[in-house]
Amino acid sequence: MFDLFIIGGGVNGCGVARDAAGRGLKVYLAEKADLASGTSSASTKLIHGGLRYLEHYAFGLVRESLKEREVLLAMAPHIAWPLRFVLPHHSGLRPAWLIRLGLFLYDHLGGRELLPGCRTLDLRTHVTGAPLKKQFTKGFEYSDCWVDDARLVVLNAMDAAARGAEIHTRTEVVSAERDSAGWRIQTRNSLTGALDTVRAKVVVNAAGPWVGDVLNSRMRMNSDSAVRMVKGSHIVVNRLFDHDRAYIFQNADNRIIFAIPYEDDFTLIGTTDVDFQGDPNTVAIDQGEISYLCKAASEYFETPIGEDQVVWTYSGIRPLYDDGASAAQKATRDFVLERKGGDDQPVLLSVFGGKITTYRHLAEEVLAKIAGDLPGMGAPWTRGAGLPGGDFAVLDFDKLEAQFKADFPFLDPAHAHRLLRLYGTKARAALEGVTDAQGLGRRFGHDLYEVEVAYLMAHEWAATAEDVLTRRTKLNLRFSPDERADLDAWMTAHAKADAA
Repeated sequence: MFDLFIIGGGVNGCGVARDAAGRGLKVYLAEKADLASGTSSASTKLIHGGLRYLEHYAFGLVRESLKEREVLLAMAPHIAWPLRFVLPHHSGLRPAWLIRLGLFLYDHLGGRELLPGCRTLDLRTHVTGAPLKKQFTKGFEYSDCWVDDARLVVLNAMDAAARGAEIHTRTEVVSAERDSAGWRIQTRNSLTGALDTVRAKVVVNAAGPWVGDVLNSRMRMNSDSAVRMVKGSHIVVNRLFDHDRAYIFQNADNRIIFAIPYEDDFTLIGTTDVDFQGDPNTVAIDQGEISYLCKAASEYFETPIGEDQVVWTYSGIRPLYDDGASAAQKATRDFVLERKGGDDQPVLLSVFGGKITTYRHLAEEVLAKIAGDLPGMGAPWTRGAGLPGGDFAVLDFDKLEAQFKADFPFLDPAHAHRLLRLYGTKARAALEGVTDAQGLGRRFGHDLYEVEVAYLMAHEWAATAEDVLTRRTKLNLRFSPDERADLDAWMTAHAKADAA
């Protein structure tokens, strides 16, 4: 009998699993595909307060997000780091005084300590003005943070497992029924087809875009709340500028888009806000979204961005709580927790909405909602508790990198930097026993070697090339189809050898 059964291996599900396991609860998490394979790997890769939410008077959400921004930065300084954003002033849109007021609030709402505040820029002389059209002479610079979204999910799952949680990927919930002893959940392994039955006292439905499907089809229950599925799409192009800042651009439709440095050689542009109907598994960018993002960015960059410059796209579904907003961009980004059961019935808690920045706070709120159903649960503990590999100070990354390169001199400097950014202090575990370049094993492409893939399979639930390239390492843009196929074949053979 588990205390807690969690449906969904995205950031919310893994965040709840980590928090609950750290409080002494017996936890089982089921994810039907790979960790972070849905919404949680399709974000804009930001930990941010949501500057534009101020315009919708969502001060509470912005305040909570800003407070969490620095908490998460300190928890995982290897996969999250400060990023400065430049907002060029567009004379035909929001007035400069309104932008200054918004940035003043943004600086002071959340108790900023680590990050520098906003300032005004002369784009005629500042480096960030060089790639922009000459009509943009004034800009505003402020702070937020970048995060490797999929790795944030995996690190939470790793920490949950280290604290006793059972993390089951490729495990789909077939049905869940109440009885006098609690919940009886039937699962199916999507690789083998094997069925299993799990017992639990409380179920948390953190299935993201599938939260309604889980309620209706797997649990045969109605919900008082509804999900508004909003598609967010991004494009990636070859690097558009040489500096390390990101841009936030205002558009005439009152939306904003970002242009962000991505994986050294690329620029990430997004996102869209489009209401979506249908199966979330089929979500993909459409031609209208590609055109919209290219056109919106070209309003600001001196050199227009053509659709033929797009080297990769990705889309995800934001499972927003349906608050009845008329436009997708106005729908709340806050989360809603719906509790059913209690007294003589086992409890089901469903998560609607939420955002990556507030996942840790959401997990605390989930456990507060079910604390009375699981007596003996420990106290909140995750604030200030580092994630795996993040046990160093935010400002000490360069010192850590210098020592790592000195200890592994046979690594190419860029390779060493990549490993440390992905794994932090766990990079040494990923290279355990390796003393020279030959010890890295087979090279699959770029700087991905056998020793790293074996580590990801053994410790991070990676089972396919897609898991490794798109979610664990972000090397997908650097691999050819043949290299990807070779990696898949090796991983399949390696898994069979381990099973034997």
